[in-house]
Amino acid sequence: MKKKTKELVSDKKIRINASGCLDHCEFGPTLVVYPDNVWYSCKTEEDVDQIINEHLINDRIPENLQIKK
Repeated sequence: MKKKTKELVSDKKIRINASGCLDHCEFGPTLVVYPDNVWYSCKTEEDVDQIINEHLINDRIPENLQIKK
């Protein structure tokens, strides 16, 4: 995700880092976008691509991957 984001998103300041437990294990691999506070469950590389393309590039939330609180 770091490599793809760096290649595709050059006009925004984005930091991607690993974290410890996010307390959402029941959803599988979890990703959160701050400061938007949008949580995603992403299980495939295509899910990651969708989050990059829709949320990070086009400012749209891919609701099919969003974890609803």
